[in-house]
Amino acid sequence: MAAAADGLGSIAIDTTQLNMSVTDPTAWATAMNNLGMVPVGLAGQQLVTDSICVPGFDPSLSMMTGITPINPMIPGMGLVPPPPPTDVPVVKEIIHCKSCTLFPPNPNLPPPSTRERPPGCKTVFVGGLPENATEEIIQEVFEQCGDITAIRKSKKNFCHIRFAEEFMVDKAIYLSGYRMRLGSSTDKKDSGRLHVDFAQARDDFYEWECKQRMLAREERHRRKMEEDRLRPPSPPAIMHYSEHEAALLAEKLKDDSKFSEAITVLLTWIERGEVNRRSANQFYSMVQSANSHVRRLMNEKAAHEQEMEQAKESFKNALTGILTQFEQIVAVFNASTRQKAWDHFSKAQRKNIDIWRKHSEELRNAHSEQLMGIRREEEMEMSDDDSGDNPSKKLRVDDSALAAQAYALKEENDSLRWQLDAYRNEVELLKQEKGQLFRTEESLTKDQQLQFLQQTMQGMQQLAMDTVVRIPLRVSMFVTILL
Repeated sequence: MAAAADGLGSIAIDTTQLNMSVTDPTAWATAMNNLGMVPVGLAGQQLVTDSICVPGFDPSLSMMTGITPINPMIPGMGLVPPPPPTDVPVVKEIIHCKSCTLFPPNPNLPPPSTRERPPGCKTVFVGGLPENATEEIIQEVFEQCGDITAIRKSKKNFCHIRFAEEFMVDKAIYLSGYRMRLGSSTDKKDSGRLHVDFAQARDDFYEWECKQRMLAREERHRRKMEEDRLRPPSPPAIMHYSEHEAALLAEKLKDDSKFSEAITVLLTWIERGEVNRRSANQFYSMVQSANSHVRRLMNEKAAHEQEMEQAKESFKNALTGILTQFEQIVAVFNASTRQKAWDHFSKAQRKNIDIWRKHSEELRNAHSEQLMGIRREEEMEMSDDDSGDNPSKKLRVDDSALAAQAYALKEENDSLRWQLDAYRNEVELLKQEKGQLFRTEESLTKDQQLQFLQQTMQGMQQLAMDTVVRIPLRVSMFVTILL
């Protein structure tokens, strides 16, 4: 590594080996393109300053291009330019080193092929080295790509170079295809075409695995910290029994806000076997304090039951109001189906009104059944409550329940009457249509429909009469019970 440091410090630019004219605008345009710069006004201008390289440089170039004039051949200033876009052909430049010269490959040829990059690759394979190339010359060429940690040279004109970081391998791959010539010699042993490719090394893979395990540990730690942050706090540990702790616990048992916590501690102590002759009186007083909360809990239960009954009553009243509005809507539809209004509606309007009426009746019936179910449950609860009381109390019936039942029967009677009127209207319409048509097969079908509707009407009429008869009976029973 000392040799590598010495080699890095010994890199210098030999101006005698620069065979590119500094006054040639074409050459400088190519160099600036490779450096990612836009050549502006390069006719007859130079890119290096008087104090650095070539006399006669125009300093106004920096103001024209908006960049600081640099020498692209200075070590550390980007000897290896960034890769150009893929749609532009790569134009590589000649690279001059102290001991050798690197000539670029033909830009028209396809780029050199490489193998698949191993994970965590920091080592490259360099083949095609000149036979007379030494380790110092190899280090001089490749140390401009980055810090070199090891060079393993073989006797068969190839070597392996390991860099400090992974991104340095990409810079070394850029040199693949260059022809390397030692000095100015034309001997075959002093020249060779470089082939740089990814190499698989156990050290690289081991470091990559270590890095992946470290990242996995960090991810697990981060996830564990997140889970710990979101996890609910653990219950506090139960303290051990002592007379002082028992006295404090007795005070907590008397406090309603701390009763749940205190009763848990008392249960734990009893299960641990802390009760003995000496502490029996203390535990008895704590158990007595726990028993004093039974009345409070029963009062709380009664309060909650009262709230539940109020909520049930509120729901029942709201449901009764909704059912009343449904009855009004159904009454509107039934009134619309009477002949006085029905004849003035078109066929499409009649169809819509009929669909709406049926839908409203279905909803009305569903709500009515729900309300009757609630009332039946209340009656069953009342009968269960009265079964354990004095037999004389069984004759008492809730006035509001009977009144609600009578009101429901009345509403049902009205609904049946409206349905009966609707059926009568339909019968009249069928009679009118029958008088306008000839007696065909269709008229025979209408006769059957008419007969069916008449039977249905008679059944509805009988049901309405039964309902009318039931209402006085229920009212008479109600009066008899009250008396």
